[in-house]
Amino acid sequence: MIIAFDPFDTHADTRTLTARMETTLSRCPACPAIDAALASVAGLRPRLAERVAEAENARRLPAATLAELHAAGLFRLLQPARVGGSQLPIGALVEVSAETARACASTAWVLANLASHHWMLGMCPQAAQDEVWGAQGEHADTLIGASLIFPAGRAEPCNGGFRLSGRWSYASGIDDCAWVILGAIVGGDGYAEENTSGAAGEYRLFLLPRNDYALRDTWQAAGLCGSGSNEVNVAAVHVPAHRSLPLAATRGDGGMAAHAPLYRIPLLPTFGYVIAGVALGIAQGMLDLFVGDSRGRLASYSGRVMTDYPPVHLRVAEAAAGIDAARRILLGNCGDIMAAADNAGAPTLLEKMRLRRDAAFAAQLCRRAVDLLFDACGGAALYLSHPAQRSLRDMRAACAHITLNWDAAASLYGSVAVGHSADLPPYER
Repeated sequence: MIIAFDPFDTHADTRTLTARMETTLSRCPACPAIDAALASVAGLRPRLAERVAEAENARRLPAATLAELHAAGLFRLLQPARVGGSQLPIGALVEVSAETARACASTAWVLANLASHHWMLGMCPQAAQDEVWGAQGEHADTLIGASLIFPAGRAEPCNGGFRLSGRWSYASGIDDCAWVILGAIVGGDGYAEENTSGAAGEYRLFLLPRNDYALRDTWQAAGLCGSGSNEVNVAAVHVPAHRSLPLAATRGDGGMAAHAPLYRIPLLPTFGYVIAGVALGIAQGMLDLFVGDSRGRLASYSGRVMTDYPPVHLRVAEAAAGIDAARRILLGNCGDIMAAADNAGAPTLLEKMRLRRDAAFAAQLCRRAVDLLFDACGGAALYLSHPAQRSLRDMRAACAHITLNWDAAASLYGSVAVGHSADLPPYER
């Protein structure tokens, strides 16, 4: 049977065993703004947990959740300060999304993605920024969706801009957005910048207002069900030049030198850190859940208390160690990323691949933690009323993202490490 429990119980012994996220890894230097954001999330968590089923059934975030995230300023963590954003280090998004995912992974997924799109827009021409946020930040709460599946869209130069068409999946939280950033290929014959025909295609980002695209409700998914990751359709829409950016301009090299450090961070190699915090929070939430539940739960057949079994102790230890290691990898690398950006230094190709590798590896540690604890929950966890099954599904969905896919990230790193970097497509270099 399932024993009633409170996953947000903060008894001292449970807090010590699960190593609460806010005390596990000290932040140096201290950042009161991040602490304030984490405190806001801590206050929201009970209500987010109460709405998990509502979000899953609606396949999007409840209006009350969106309003609370806006009120707390959480969507604006990485937004430029000149329009009223917090402009915090990228590690802030890892911490805040992880704390949010302890209560609701779908909420954390949407928050992490939409907050990161303010960061991406901060890399774009100021004319594009002003069109979305207003020159004085009067529309700074505007939400921006995105899908960077470049082969999904094709564009051609046209009348001082581009004519864009395509169909993009996985645009999380898109129903609540007024703008979208889409990746597409300009010219060329294939899916790579260099292909067998010799024709070259340029990878670019395109910014479109809501009237220029249609949405298709496709998000019938097994995990992250409330993320509303629907499809965006564009049919021969003109995009002015100031609302387009070459992907090459986001690589963290000299072309971004005029930007503030946060917006000099290379986009693709570090995007895994935008969403890896969600995997971290799912795993931490599962550990909280398991420890709180198993304290009084009896094994169905033996009648013994679950925590009397040594194998349970081993699973808890390995899961907790994996979670702590993942947290240190993610936040440590975020510190490295910011230090490099502060020094206006462009990371080497091997360093970019290492960053990709580590984000995916941290996610794998979190996935392993959830698997260990789910298997120890027994048959009770199979019921849809038990939160553990949702943690399992949400973790699978999070790790399916290409930036957290271990095989893809490991293959890229290994290829570069042994000297096969010439085999990489240009957009990965």
